[in-house]
Amino acid sequence: MRRTLIVLIAVLTVSAMAGPAMVAGAATPTATTADGCEYPIDLEDSTGEQVTIDEQPESIVALHPSDAQKVFKIGAEDRLDGMPVSQYTEALDVDDQTDITEDDGLTPIPEEIIALEPDIVLAANIADEEVVDQLREAGIEVYVFDAAMDMDDVIDDVETAGQLAGACDGADVTTEWMDDRIDLVETAAANESAPLTLYPMGDGFTPGAGTFQDQIMTTAGLENLAAEAGLEGWDTISDETVLEEDPEWIIYGAAWGEEPPVSEALNETTAVQEGNVAAIDDSDVSQPAPRTVYAIEEIFAVVHSDVHAEIEGDIAALDENYEDSMEALATDETEPADEADDAEEPIPGFGVAVAVAALIALLGLGRRRP
Repeated sequence: MRRTLIVLIAVLTVSAMAGPAMVAGAATPTATTADGCEYPIDLEDSTGEQVTIDEQPESIVALHPSDAQKVFKIGAEDRLDGMPVSQYTEALDVDDQTDITEDDGLTPIPEEIIALEPDIVLAANIADEEVVDQLREAGIEVYVFDAAMDMDDVIDDVETAGQLAGACDGADVTTEWMDDRIDLVETAAANESAPLTLYPMGDGFTPGAGTFQDQIMTTAGLENLAAEAGLEGWDTISDETVLEEDPEWIIYGAAWGEEPPVSEALNETTAVQEGNVAAIDDSDVSQPAPRTVYAIEEIFAVVHSDVHAEIEGDIAALDENYEDSMEALATDETEPADEADDAEEPIPGFGVAVAVAALIALLGLGRRRP
C-alpha cells in the first residue's frame, strides 16, 4: 500500500507544481482508472523483460493457479478470460473462464492462450521458459513474478498483480487484509510454545529456511524442523534426520489422503506416537497468493486450538470487512479521471497548496508491516 501512496503523492505534487504548463501539454499524459491505477506503467519481471501496460487491460490470462488466485482476490476476475480450471483452483468462484491447461490442470497450452489474445499474461516463477517465449513471440505481454521467499514477497506480488491487472485499489484492500490477518495470528502465537513440526511434501522434500512455507509455519506458532536441521529452500530430508530431531507435529497437504507422505520409520516420532498429525488445504499452503493467510490460520487452529478460539471472532470480523470493502469497490461507479467531464483550468498558485493538503491526508492512511 505504501508503494501506491508514494506513486500517488508524487503524481499529485508534480501535477500541482506544473500548473499551467501541464495545461499547455508540456508533461507526459497519464490516465487514472476507477481502480486507482495510473498508466502507462513499465515493470521489469524476473526474466529481465520490460513489460509495458499502456491502459487498463481488458483481457487477462493467469498461467498458473496462484496467478488466478491473485486476480480473483484483488477483484479483477471479470476481466480474467483464461486460467487453469481444475482441483487446484476449485476454491475460486470460476465462471466462464477458459481452461488453458492440459488434463493435469497445471500445464499451460500456449495455443489456447494465444487464441484468447490477452492484453497481459500473469505467470508464476515456475513458468516454463519455452511457453513464455512462445507467447512473447506471438506479441503477447507476459509478466513472470519473482520467486516468493517469504510472506512479504507474496504481499508484494499481490500489489504488482494489482498494477498489471488494473486493480490497484483491490490490491491495496487485499494486502491490508492479509497484513491484518497475519498480525492477529502472529500476536496470538507470540506467548505460546512453538512445537517442532515437519511439513512433508512427498519424496522426502520439505520446505526449509528461506521459503514462504517456512514463514507460514513460524507465523502460525510452529518451529520448522527442516529449518532447524539446516535446510534452505525446498530440499530433501532423511528419515534419520527427522528421527533425530523428533518432531512434535507433522502437518501435511490433505491431497495425500489420510496418511502423510512419510515412511513407516517416522512412526517412532513423538508426533505420530501422540497423534499429532494433521492435514491442511494443499493449495492454501503451496500457492504464493492471498489465501496463504488461510493456511496460517488453519495451522494455528490445529496446533493452538484454545488460543485460536479467542481470536476467531476477530478474524471473522476482518474477513467480513474485507468482503464488504471489495464489494464496495466492485459496485463503485466512479468515473476514470481521464474520462471525466472537462474541468475548469486550475488557478495559478493554488496547485501546490492542493497537493500539500492531499499529501497530508494520504500520510494519515494505513501502514504496511515492516
